[in-house]
Amino acid sequence: MNRQELAKFIDHTLLKATASEDEISKLCKEAKEFKFAAVCVNPSYVKFCSDLLKGTEVKVATVIGFPLGANTAQVKAFEAKKAVEDGAEEVDMVINIGALKSGDLNLVLGDIKGVVQAAKPAITKVIIETCYLTEEEKKIASGLVKEAGAHFVKTSTGFGTGGATVEDVKLIRSVVGNDLKIKASGGIRSFEDARKMIEAGADRLGTSSGVKIMEEFLQIETNP
Repeated sequence: MNRQELAKFIDHTLLKATASEDEISKLCKEAKEFKFAAVCVNPSYVKFCSDLLKGTEVKVATVIGFPLGANTAQVKAFEAKKAVEDGAEEVDMVINIGALKSGDLNLVLGDIKGVVQAAKPAITKVIIETCYLTEEEKKIASGLVKEAGAHFVKTSTGFGTGGATVEDVKLIRSVVGNDLKIKASGGIRSFEDARKMIEAGADRLGTSSGVKIMEEFLQIETNP
């Protein structure tokens, strides 16, 4: 893997509630410099980032129903539609975790489908928040994401009790095969973390440590 290939795995992420305009500007500047796949920001910053990244290959991603997933399906669909209108090319939605755990799979499926439809032609990534799910629930959730026509299963919000694990990435891959992509997120803070997730089968990495990961990789590349 070379530095360009590694950069294309990274969604350079800043989702904290206190994120300022200056911090978001810095995020976009870094994403352009390292040629990351995308920046991932809260919906209120989508248009701002879209303007800053115009003419570059860096995509703007945002989050829907974040971080709890407990909004109604109608609200999530509206939020996704508005985000795409503002310039989002990718949306990362959170499933209705409570509905999944209650066994209301039709609600979960409809919730995802609504966002997939509302967000077209944008890519939809679906956060199943693995830290709250049993192994069986992770399999069910991944299957519903596939059935709903989304593009990625994403492990975590980064706001739960745990983030991505190698085991979860492998488990999701065993369910979705090569039909869907996988985004590992939450707790990916070093090149070693990133390497493990990619080797496990992740196609994209959600991390606020993108610059650190690249700098570590460049050191290894320079001093093998």
